[in-house]
Amino acid sequence: MDNNEEILRLLNRLLEELHQADGNNKKGSTVINIYGKGSQHVDKIEKQIIYTDASSKLVKDNKETPPPDLPPSLGTDEAMVLWKKAQDAGYVDNNYQPLISRTQSAVLAFVIAKKLRIRNKWIIFEKFWNRSNMRSDSYHATFQQQYPDLIKELEKTLS
Repeated sequence: MDNNEEILRLLNRLLEELHQADGNNKKGSTVINIYGKGSQHVDKIEKQIIYTDASSKLVKDNKETPPPDLPPSLGTDEAMVLWKKAQDAGYVDNNYQPLISRTQSAVLAFVIAKKLRIRNKWIIFEKFWNRSNMRSDSYHATFQQQYPDLIKELEKTLS
């Protein structure tokens, strides 16, 4: 957990304690939570809030969600074809964020970078997906039994 996540966790815990200590804690009182980049809050099925940037600017109800700021190497025409295929296969969401495990995401990043001839893939994907240690995740994936099948599946899907 990085420092920002830890700070947000502590602030949220403090806000919860303050809310519980409030003597006027009646139905309809407001609970405040602070969310970091990439967080998602689901209240009711029709009300979802996704926080899309560091300032916690929110996009409500997933309607007309603006595309994220893709790094130049991941926003080319060739890359957009790969993103579409990855979305159709259920690997990434509409904001190009992974819907699969950390190790699978690292393998996906590896395959995409290979197809797009991106040299500094870990720096680019770690920043874009707000992750750390993707090189390590990729390394650990190689020891998993399904790794060869995953590579073949990703290569086939993204071809």
